[in-house]
Amino acid sequence: MQHSVGAPLPPPHQPGHGPGAGGAGWPQGTSPHPGPPPAQHPGPHPAQHPVQPPGSHPPGSHPAHPVPPIPPAPLHPTPAPPPMDPSGATGHIQLPPGGPVPLPHPPTGGAAVADASQAAVAVLLIGPAGAGKTTVARHWADRRRVPTAHISLDDVREWVRSGFANPQSGWNENSEAQYRLARRTCGFAARNFLANGISCILDDAVFPDRPVVGLGGWKRHVGPGLLPVVVLPGLEVVLERNAARSGNRRLSDEEVARIHGRMAGWYGSGLPIIDNSTYDVETTARMLDEVVARSIASPPSW
Repeated sequence: MQHSVGAPLPPPHQPGHGPGAGGAGWPQGTSPHPGPPPAQHPGPHPAQHPVQPPGSHPPGSHPAHPVPPIPPAPLHPTPAPPPMDPSGATGHIQLPPGGPVPLPHPPTGGAAVADASQAAVAVLLIGPAGAGKTTVARHWADRRRVPTAHISLDDVREWVRSGFANPQSGWNENSEAQYRLARRTCGFAARNFLANGISCILDDAVFPDRPVVGLGGWKRHVGPGLLPVVVLPGLEVVLERNAARSGNRRLSDEEVARIHGRMAGWYGSGLPIIDNSTYDVETTARMLDEVVARSIASPPSW
């Protein structure tokens, strides 16, 4: 190999390394191109040799104890894990804790009725099986101009997969406990959503003759600002809609008639009632907007 004039000389090969390993390379202590001796630096110590970088040595010499080379730094150092947040927040986003939902603010600016499509509210849609409350609640939440969540009690209750206590198989302590757990879970979710700027609508078949575990329980779980609205079509409509259901959601005609009869107790309770026997989903959702707006301006006593 030829080297141009003035180019630095290659360092000698150490024993057992490079092309000279095994006796086929340059003899130890020699170099194919002997160069001039290292230049001397002027100063108070003229015999001092230049400082060699770590791990190297002058040409033609071999240190008694070679200095091990410095390992290169990793290309992608592993970042240190972030410190634990003692507050228990999720990631780096601080979420306000959910508290009881207060009464909604009345309309301002001289308006008699609030704009329900933009108000931060928690609505409880009550109705018998087959009243269409879940379909109406989902549609109402979809079309609002502010973030809104739909929380269905039946969906939360069916989170229990193994050991699910179906009331259709008989009402007992397990089925009642799972209903109460589902209501409390829905209440926690509603409070957390409202605390973080997301309205919500819940749906449940609440009976007027069980105020402690029904409407009173929802008020304890969510807060005094919960706005209950009853959707109660005629019995024939409820039976027809129930017949189109399947699985655990479909009840017998006798059970539907019994529930519908108990729901009639909401008449005279002071709660707003929507008879959607002849209304489609869009019309019922629009009427729900009107009821919610009136409830914001004058919350019902319950």
